[in-house]
Amino acid sequence: MFKREKSIEIQQNRDVQCAHGKVAVQGIGMSVYSFLVDGLLIDAGSYSLSQEFQSFFNEIQIEQLALTHSHEDHSGNAAWLQQHKDVPIYIHRDSVSVCAKDGEYPFYRQALWGERPAFNAQPLGDTLQTKSATWDIIETPGHTTDHVAFYNRATGALFTGDLYIQTKTKVVLDEENIVHTLASLKKILNYDFEEVYCCHAGFLADGRAKIQEKIAYLEEMESNIRQLFDKGYSVEEMTKTIFSRDYPITKVSGEQWSSKHIITAFINQFTQESLK
Repeated sequence: MFKREKSIEIQQNRDVQCAHGKVAVQGIGMSVYSFLVDGLLIDAGSYSLSQEFQSFFNEIQIEQLALTHSHEDHSGNAAWLQQHKDVPIYIHRDSVSVCAKDGEYPFYRQALWGERPAFNAQPLGDTLQTKSATWDIIETPGHTTDHVAFYNRATGALFTGDLYIQTKTKVVLDEENIVHTLASLKKILNYDFEEVYCCHAGFLADGRAKIQEKIAYLEEMESNIRQLFDKGYSVEEMTKTIFSRDYPITKVSGEQWSSKHIITAFINQFTQESLK
């Protein structure tokens, strides 16, 4: 039986309360954030950190919950909030039916993030209203097809879920499409923001610059992959050339997380372009 090491830290940035949960299993650790601003809770953390996040939820006034996507590390405590706080929950329209059933995902993710009990959610519209602000709901597919970001028109703060995470992405989930992620990163630059709240990196005061750095990194990678593709390299050869080493998560996840998924997404884009 595995043992989880867990903790939570509450931080304040501007008008945003940030609950930073940490969980580790057998040396593999991850962070996940939940944010409260103007009565709006953005993402609910993982069920593996239920006691930690629930202690935070019991200290704050939550009027509504909005989820950036349905993954278990973001929606794990949504059912508890519905049962104990009776707050409306909003998510992308395509995930309303998904969330109405208990989450199903591999054991390694259950070990880290715990369960994701079923809950009833309502579909997000184009905007969301809180006491002091109107929020734009920005569809930002890539990490998942149901991914959204939240933009506070009053403060200019942008909550990006798992769109950013880190600048130099090395591995992605098999359901992620890095080509769509790149397009979504470019899309959010149309909004007037500097500060970003990322659900794994936390508060980024220089968020706009970080987003631009990630775009540049992915565009350079795309160019390098195209050159190798034109030379006839295989996916395996490209992966070994572009990425310097194997990453532990690839083996642990049975290649559900892999650098190859980045390569194949760009190759599929090149192939589609050649058919036009």
